[in-house]
This record gives sequence, C-alpha cells and structure tokens, in this order.
Amino acid sequence: MIQAIGLTSIPRKEQPPAVDNVSFEAHAGRVTALLGAPGAGKTTALRLMLELQRGRGITYFRGRPLHRIPHPAHEVGVLLGDVPGHPARSVRGHLRMLCAASGVPARRADEVLEAVGLVSLRDERLGTLSRGMDRRLGLACALLPDPHTLVLDDPARGLTVAERRWLYDMLREHAAQGGTVLCGTADPKEAARFADHVITLDGGRLVADQRAADFARTRLRPRVAVRSPHAARLSVLLAQQARSTQRSVEVVREGGNRLCIYGSTCAEVGETAFRHGIVVHQLADEIGDMGPGAGTGSQPPPAPESRPSAETDPRPGPHPDLDPEPDSDPNPGPEPEAAATPDPDPEPDTATPAPASPEADPAASIPLESPTDTPGDDAFQAAPPQQPAAPRTTPRASRPATVTLPPPVLVRPAPTPLRPVRYEIRRAAGVATGYIVGACVLAVSALTAVLLARIGHTPQPRLLAAWPVELPLPPAALGAGLLGALAFGDEFRHPALAADRGTVPRRLGLLTAKLFVTSLTALALAVLTIGCTAEVLYLVYGSELVALPADWPALTAGWLALVMGCAWAGVLAAGVFRSTAAGLAAVVAVPLLVVPAVHKITEGPSVRGPRPFAGRLGDGLPLRWPFGGEQHLEALLRLLAQPVGGAMALSVLALLCAYAFTGLRSRVR
Repeated sequence: MIQAIGLTSIPRKEQPPAVDNVSFEAHAGRVTALLGAPGAGKTTALRLMLELQRGRGITYFRGRPLHRIPHPAHEVGVLLGDVPGHPARSVRGHLRMLCAASGVPARRADEVLEAVGLVSLRDERLGTLSRGMDRRLGLACALLPDPHTLVLDDPARGLTVAERRWLYDMLREHAAQGGTVLCGTADPKEAARFADHVITLDGGRLVADQRAADFARTRLRPRVAVRSPHAARLSVLLAQQARSTQRSVEVVREGGNRLCIYGSTCAEVGETAFRHGIVVHQLADEIGDMGPGAGTGSQPPPAPESRPSAETDPRPGPHPDLDPEPDSDPNPGPEPEAAATPDPDPEPDTATPAPASPEADPAASIPLESPTDTPGDDAFQAAPPQQPAAPRTTPRASRPATVTLPPPVLVRPAPTPLRPVRYEIRRAAGVATGYIVGACVLAVSALTAVLLARIGHTPQPRLLAAWPVELPLPPAALGAGLLGALAFGDEFRHPALAADRGTVPRRLGLLTAKLFVTSLTALALAVLTIGCTAEVLYLVYGSELVALPADWPALTAGWLALVMGCAWAGVLAAGVFRSTAAGLAAVVAVPLLVVPAVHKITEGPSVRGPRPFAGRLGDGLPLRWPFGGEQHLEALLRLLAQPVGGAMALSVLALLCAYAFTGLRSRVR
C-alpha cells in the first residue's frame, strides 16, 4: 500500500504552496483515483511522493520510503506525461534499454510488448506513435520491471473510448492480482468509472477521501437535461408544477437553451412540455458534477451554475435521493410522504460480498461515453448509482479475461558491474545521433586537411589532425565533446533511470559506465580521424604529407588524451548542469578560458627562480626510478606542461569534484 503523510510543496515567493499537508492511503488490491482540476496540485503531489520534487512530508511504499528501496523501479512503476524517449529510438530498443537499466532480462521487452499489444509496432520510432500507442508504451515502461505499485498521472488524457476501456481494464487487472494502483485524473466521471476509491484535491488541500460508490452518490447527482428554444417558459412551468405538488425540484439554467432539472424524471418533464406545446430538442437522464467539495463535511459553497435560477422554487430543499444529510437543511420544503423516495444508497453491511461483475458495480455501470459526453461538457447519460461498490479484490479467475498482464519476473539477475555498461551501450547505439556526429567529424576533418595542405604553412602533426592554428580545438575534439554532452539526458527525464534514487549508489556506477563508453567512442573517433585524413591526403597529394613523424608516440598520446579529455569534460558538465548545451559549452570553454589562464600561470617567472614552471617541468625528474618508469612519467609531465593538456586535466578534475559534490548533496537532502 501507499501511505502519503504531510505532503507539502515549497512555495515560491508570496504564493501559497501547490500542495499543503496532504495525507492519504492507497491500499493494495484497489484502484485509487487522485482527483483534482488542473492546478489543484495532484501532479505536484505525485512528484513529491516519488521524490522528484523537493518538499516536506514522506511517502511509504509498503512500509519503506522510496530512497530506502534498493531498486525503486522494481517497487514502483511510474508514468508521468508522455514517454520521455528519443523520437528516433525504436519501441523495442527503448524497452530493451530500460531492461538494462532495471536489471531484468532483455526478453522482458518482448513479453511486455505482447501484453500491451505493440508487437506489430516494435520497430516503429517513438516519434511516429499515435496518442493511444504512446499511452500503451508508457504503461509498458511502467510494467517492465514487474512493480507492485503503479503511479500514473492522467494516463487516459486524449484517448478514445476503446483505448480508455483497455487502459482501465489493465489497471483493474493489476489491482486484482494484489497490486496497488494510484491514478491521477481531472474528470470526476472517469474517477467514478474505473476507481474503487477516490481522493479529491482542491487548491492543494485534501477535501474528500471516499469510496467510489459514496463519491458517485454525493458528488455525481442524477438530473434531466433539456434543450428547448422555450427554455425560460419551460423553467417557469416546472417550478409552478413543483410548488403545486409540493415537491423539491431544482431547475438550473446552464446558458442558452439548456436546462438541468434535479429531482424530476424524463417522463414528467416530457409530459409537462407536451401539455403546453413546448418543442424539446433534447431530453435525457444525465449525471452532473457537483464540484470538488461535494459530500465533504466542510464543503465550499455551491458553484454559481448549481444555484437555482429565478424561475425555480424559492424553497427548493434538499433532494431526498441525492443529499447525504437531508435533515441538516434548516428550512426544508413541505413534502408529502408519497413523494418521498428512500435513499437508494444505504450503508452496506460489512458481511455483504463484493460484486464480481461490472453489472453489480454502480461505478462500473456508468458508461464510458455517451453522445453528450464531450470535452468541456460535464454531463453524460447514466443511471444513478444504486449500491456502493466494495473494492475490486476478486481473484483473477473470476474476472472477465479481456486483458492479460505480462508474466511476473520470477528470477532477477544479481547486480553486476556490466549492467550500467550494457544500458549505456544500448542508449548510445539505439539512435543515429552518434553515427551522424562521427560522419560529420570525419568529413569536416578531411576537407579541412585538404584545404590546409593547399594553403601550406601548417605543421604535419596539425595537418594530420586537421587542426588549424586559428581554431581552439580540432573537429574531432569538438565532436567527442558533443558525444559526451549527449550522454546524459534520458536519466533526468525518466524516473526509472534516476541515478540518485534508492539505497544502491548507482550514481557513481552510471558515471563510470558513461565515461568508459564515451572514452571508447572518443578513441575510435580519434583513430578514424587520423586514418581518414591521412588516406585523403595520400589520394590527393601523394605520400609526402603522410610520412610518420619522428616523435609519433608522444604526439599520439597527446592527441588521444586531448580527444578523450574533451569527451570526459562533456560528460561531467552535462551531468552537473543537466544540460547538453552546458556540456558542450564546458568543452569549448577549456581552450578559450582555461588555457589562457593556465598559460599565464605556468609561463610566468617563479618566486624561487627565473625559469617558468613549465620549463622546469619539461626538463624531467631529478630522480631516477627503477625499471625505467621515469621515462613514462616524464612523458606524462611534459604532456601536462602544455597549456592545453594542463587546462584539460584541471577542467576534468574540477568537473569530477563538482559531480561528486552534487551527488553527496542530493544524498544529504
């Protein structure tokens, strides 16, 4: 079950908090609806529960907060908004990437695709999916690690009737197997259709916590909808008839030629219109919404559209069928005994078994959609609820087999160091962005080398690297930095990939995997750039420009270190600032800002001697190490003595410290 205690968001400036001291429970085996109009705070409450937003309060998932669960994705499946994946990634590739991140076998992706009906679309790109298919994929992502709890924010928004019915059947089936489902929605009729329990938020506060049957009885009032060109005259006649028969009838003008009559029937309204020759364009039984505070102990005053108009009875009184406390009205209108109707929704006995079919469930008997159930219209044809529904905890065998959940994950592989590496490889290889960047780098490098060779006055090492003197970095280094900056992104948009969730320190493991995969990519790009440039120069100008330099080991080490350092700077900067643009800006800032500062520090005279620090560092070590180890160390020191090498090393070290600091700060919070 879910226990949310004292959820409170941090207010901004002088505004009140979006969620203020909200506490509720969502039990296992039930579908719980978190109801609220746009701006009521339901999305903020869900983000506070999932620790995706800072605030006060705590939420327990089966007795443990989310940050104390070793693998949160195995406990809570989340769907907030659209599926946050790359538009060019395939459906199957996206799910296999999530499999690697969650630690479940790769075959789980095919099982979930079959359960949600996306097998035929597994090779489609995410950007080409329709709204309904996107919702199915989002539910597949939530069900992928076989979680016990599902937390979804308005999953049926924009779906058709058939798609909504399928989605709600999947949620009910998950609850019937013992899971917990918490689903946010803005439509009270939707909440009455699919939920067993309804929690209502209004203005960031909890205003109602009811069973679905009580919610339908106290908030969804039965009424008669009438459209007529003589609506005003019909309203007066109905009010006169109600006074003459001493009945409590409420007539509400909803603008134009539409009337809503509470306390009457279609037969009575139709007979009245027929006797007086009034043309009626619509006459239907509907269910109307009474507002967020209906049925609560301290509900706000009724909305303007629910107050009686001038043509209604001045003493309307409470409706005996709909008002939860009819005796609380201080001035009820006279009502004969024959006209009184007993409450159709008495409190059920605790020993009454739960209904096992939708026909016996009043919330499920509300149709999914009628001709009048359109966006912006709060009326639909339905019969008033007759009995409260118990939670849908019937076993799976007694329920209609309309949907099938994916099979449970029986054996979970133990966490291994290769799991983040597999995730990172699938993330990087699943889209064509890396291949496009590599192809552009090779093409620009070859073209630049040909132009530099034609112009002349360029040293051979710079010519092979396609690095003009006027540019701070060669194209290969900029491309490696861009690939590193693109490494982060999915983890900050998808809750299942959040690196700092749970008790397992996945942040360092994920960073190590990204640095490892990015290093391999950068090294491959550096080698391919030199090889492609040398081949193009050989084809255009012959073998004179591609001769091997004498100090090629040191030049090769410096070239590989430069490209890999740019890639690491992009990864670390993107991880710290959570932005691809910030990662690329950090790469470009190294030669433009850090290199001049390092050059100024190292080239200036030292206090202890006239020679600069870089000159003394390049002379080598005064001590000799055994087995010739000082040669490799001297080469490394000479590399660091260069302004670009030192600046890159300092930048990577500073970004690594900043990344570790942000990780520790999030842990403390």
